[in-house]
Amino acid sequence: MLIEIDFDSEEALYIQLRNQIVLGIATNQYQEGESLPSVRQLAERIGINMHTVNKAYHVLRQEGFIRLDRRNGAVVFLEADKARAIQELQEALRVALARAVCKDISREEVHQAVDQIFDEYE
Repeated sequence: MLIEIDFDSEEALYIQLRNQIVLGIATNQYQEGESLPSVRQLAERIGINMHTVNKAYHVLRQEGFIRLDRRNGAVVFLEADKARAIQELQEALRVALARAVCKDISREEVHQAVDQIFDEYE
């Protein structure tokens, strides 16, 4: 598991960790049913507080990417609620697209960027 945390970033560490795990799932680095490192192991490996890892894992559970279980720890488990996933995508895109509009990025440039990124996951 290769996790890259930018300690100089203004983005919260738990969000960076959550994002790295989601990217790992999307690129098949982590498979459904696979156990993730324990909170303690991952905290020690990347040099962050255990509470930060715990918070990232809880966010991932709430978002339907992992299941938390006392015996097996954090396990990749993809919730199949597509309608919820589309709604969450629209909410995230709303802010990203508003930022793009403010920076005078055209619809075509947005489509090109989305296509380029989407191709990375196919």
